Amino acid sequence: MRKAHVPTVKEAARWSALYISIALLFGVGVLIFGGPTMATEYYAGYITEEALSVDNLFVFLIIMTSFRVPKADQQKVLLFGIVVSLIARTGFIFLGAALINSFAWVFYLFGLILLITAGNLLKPESEESHTAENVVIRIARKLFNTSDKYDGDKLFTEIDGKRVMTPMLLVMVAIGGTDLLFALDSIPAIFGLTQNVYIVFTATVFSLMGLRQLYFLINGLLDRLIYLSFGLAAILAFIGVKLILHALHENTIPLINDGEHVPVYEVTTGQSLAVIVGSLVITIVASLVSPKGKAQHTASKIKHHAQEYLEGNGDLGPAERDAIYASMVQEEAALQAMPTRFREEYEDRELKELLGRVHEAHTVR
Repeated sequence: MRKAHVPTVKEAARWSALYISIALLFGVGVLIFGGPTMATEYYAGYITEEALSVDNLFVFLIIMTSFRVPKADQQKVLLFGIVVSLIARTGFIFLGAALINSFAWVFYLFGLILLITAGNLLKPESEESHTAENVVIRIARKLFNTSDKYDGDKLFTEIDGKRVMTPMLLVMVAIGGTDLLFALDSIPAIFGLTQNVYIVFTATVFSLMGLRQLYFLINGLLDRLIYLSFGLAAILAFIGVKLILHALHENTIPLINDGEHVPVYEVTTGQSLAVIVGSLVITIVASLVSPKGKAQHTASKIKHHAQEYLEGNGDLGPAERDAIYASMVQEEAALQAMPTRFREEYEDRELKELLGRVHEAHTVR
């Protein structure tokens, strides 16, 4: 049995590059055997699903941070989340395909779902419903015996002769629940780009492949992408409008134009791909050069090193703890050097108290 470990950046980069290369090469195969239109649909679908999957990683990060999942066990949680996501999305793909083939009005519904999702992404509180303390988790804590401590990657353990749930099982429940919600958003999005079930399925599968390695590769940059939600909102809103236009073009609802097709402009797949890529490029570049993003990223690193210093008290050697402390102090200085309007938002009382505990613990040593 392979021992749980934290992948190095080099290892994560190597595997991520491999999976992305396979996905891109598959698109070349689609181009050769299916033609330019089919290939464009595949790439548009893959890029959109990959972007939504990265957004999914934000929620995974929030949940695992809330539950303080040990780094060595995060791979198992991610693998579970990816498997559940694949099962959920596969089910929604076939359900969506069946609905589309039977009812043309489904495009109106899909378009509305995407527009609502786009609006929710613009709300700062939109991620709060995905945190660890959601309704399902609170009910589970009340109904069942739960432990606050992990026992490796076990879902159950024994304490004082009683069988109890470990936090690992609660993490799985939280991850599984968010996967279902994300599937409801992602499947209408890709059906807005193509109705070819083969393309929808393969693009979805390839977007999930390597997601676990990608998490460890960009973990330190996730909180830096502060405008990603705006880019995704723009993409989903665009696809939502495209779906509604397509629904009007295929209209059979008596209340609209007496059940006749409505002559409207339909967005081409090439235009869709251009909008998707353009939105992501602008969003990522804006996030990386943003002073606000730099301040948030630096504050996040400070908090991470402070927690690592305190929680690793018994497992880390003096040299390792000194190195972590030195990194934290350097990041503190970097945050203090930033303009006041950017750093104040992240210098909250919780962070200051955490830093105070670290400095006190280091002084005592």
